[in-house]
Amino acid sequence: MRATRLTRALVAAALASASLAGTAVAATAPAGFGPHISFGHGAGGNFSGGNWGGYASFGSWTTATGSWTEPSATCKSSNDLVAPWIGIDGDGSSTVEQTGVATDCSSGRPVYQAWYEMYPAAPVYYSNAVSAGDHFTATVTRSGSSYTLTISDTTKGWTKTTTKSLTSKHYSAEAIIESPTDSYPSVSGNAFTFTGVKFDGKTLKATNPSALNADDRGTNTWIPGAISSDGTGFSITRH
Repeated sequence: MRATRLTRALVAAALASASLAGTAVAATAPAGFGPHISFGHGAGGNFSGGNWGGYASFGSWTTATGSWTEPSATCKSSNDLVAPWIGIDGDGSSTVEQTGVATDCSSGRPVYQAWYEMYPAAPVYYSNAVSAGDHFTATVTRSGSSYTLTISDTTKGWTKTTTKSLTSKHYSAEAIIESPTDSYPSVSGNAFTFTGVKFDGKTLKATNPSALNADDRGTNTWIPGAISSDGTGFSITRH
């Protein structure tokens, strides 16, 4: 789902409040993370890609896990927003159970914050400190209709775990970068790199994943590269 500037302002206010209060906060309006949207092809302003970029594997998975190092970002506009995340569902279903780190430029500078979301509920942001260069590991585990979402900043040494229930389809599992606004900041190395991606203990490559290109306002496209030799890693690069 795609966020409006008003929504972004509400979310930014919620984030600022969370930082001051030192607690996690649920956004007061949807931040826009959610199911994969394909915008189609053609002229007239249609985007050629979707709002997700990375790899998705179809199947009734019970565990998705992966790691990344958060790249430093430079804001090009206050509309820039991007989040790498690990999750279950959302590609072919209307629910997503996901956790990751958002880089939000609505204040005019990059603000990094970890979050989880049980879409269609609004995301919940954690107040734990996050910096560019931090290494993260995220895991989403399903048991029936119960989901446990864990994200760890192994650089700063904190972990947040949340367990929630949701009736969902469990159609897919993913390692993704997402921009609900289709507007990405510039990032160091011009890429996001995932490592250690496994679904139900199988390497990403062994799950026969589909590659997803993410559109950047019709100007650039984020394209996932080949899966690494160990079968668990890849980089997604702006072209």
